[in-house]
Amino acid sequence: MHAFLADDEATGALGQALARTRPASAVVHLQGDLGAGKSTLARALLRTLGVTGAIRSPTYTLVERYPVDGGEAWHLDLYRIGDAGELEFLGLDEGAAVLWLVEWPERGAAALPPADLHVRLAVEGNGRSARLEGVSPAGAHWLARLAAEGELQAPSLQVG
Repeated sequence: MHAFLADDEATGALGQALARTRPASAVVHLQGDLGAGKSTLARALLRTLGVTGAIRSPTYTLVERYPVDGGEAWHLDLYRIGDAGELEFLGLDEGAAVLWLVEWPERGAAALPPADLHVRLAVEGNGRSARLEGVSPAGAHWLARLAAEGELQAPSLQVG
């Protein structure tokens, strides 16, 4: 699935749509250069899941944990790690979170659970492009549900 995100509102609308259709448990890899919208999308997703208060960027803490329906959502930003072994010290237990939002997942490599959904964001003209790929049965079902339920309805969001 590919979408053009004209502005931050469209990036947020994509995050909201993903939240409304998410499975009970999922791992999402958020990929893209600095400024591509990874944190914007993650914040909108978390806010839609009911997270109140500040949603901080995990750039320096590496992981921020938020209560959501069914458990915890973990937002990781692995930009600053030099080796996947550094994740060992964060106390990440694969079964403890119902949602993983991982920015810069390539830096965590084999220390992370396998992704269900890849979201690749890129700056494109005055907006952004988003390419979503379900890489597990749960991820493929998530995208099918997203498309079937017509969740991608925002004036600045163009899905193709």
